[in-house]
Amino acid sequence: MENVKSGDNVLIIWNNDNQSSISNLVEEIKSIIGNGSLALENSEMITESSRPSSSYEAVISNWLSPHTVKHTDNILAIIVKLLKPSGKLILKDTTDLTSALKLNGFINVTKSSDNLYLAEKPKFEVGSKASLKLNGKPAVWKIDDTVEEAWTGGNDDDLIDDSELLDEDDLKKPDQQSLRVCATTGKRKACADCSCGLAEELKGEVKDTPKSSCGSCYLGDAFRCATCPYLGMPAFKPGEKVKLDLNSDI
Repeated sequence: MENVKSGDNVLIIWNNDNQSSISNLVEEIKSIIGNGSLALENSEMITESSRPSSSYEAVISNWLSPHTVKHTDNILAIIVKLLKPSGKLILKDTTDLTSALKLNGFINVTKSSDNLYLAEKPKFEVGSKASLKLNGKPAVWKIDDTVEEAWTGGNDDDLIDDSELLDEDDLKKPDQQSLRVCATTGKRKACADCSCGLAEELKGEVKDTPKSSCGSCYLGDAFRCATCPYLGMPAFKPGEKVKLDLNSDI
């Protein structure tokens, strides 16, 4: 037990070990630690509240045959809390525990040929905090820094005045009639079977009674096609003359 010294507080974790073997191990450890303290915990009974945190310089686990202690993440997490900073964990296990020990906070993990693991708790307590002292001026933006300074480094020569992006022609409102297009062609060009009046409008003519392409325009919007010139108008009698205002929105 070269990792246990005089004055150490030691915890032994056991399971189904032979009582005489346990007694012999206890006597051996007591002879080493002298005025230090020694405690025993069954691996199936130990909990975080079993012992005060940071109480032991060394924890010995699964040392004796038949080595039935299962070193789960739960037990390893409990052990690392019970150890004092820089405390040692000494255990025997045939399974590969290197990754599990490191993931549960242990450092300096080693394994010997006889399945003996040695691991150490860091020199600080689990959950401890430390302040970082930063030398020099912190690299942060001041509240009065502008967006322009952030992007250009304070050089205004590369900025563009947004008022120069548009000229007078861009600000003119387009003629509503020039925006009217054919629903079929998608352009200001009438289709071959134009019935919405765009063909006559382009020719400078006014079409008061457009010819229905489906014959159901008089029945109302529910029976009219998407390009019907009568959309939005009430139903009327068949043959009734209906005058359309082609200058309004349809």
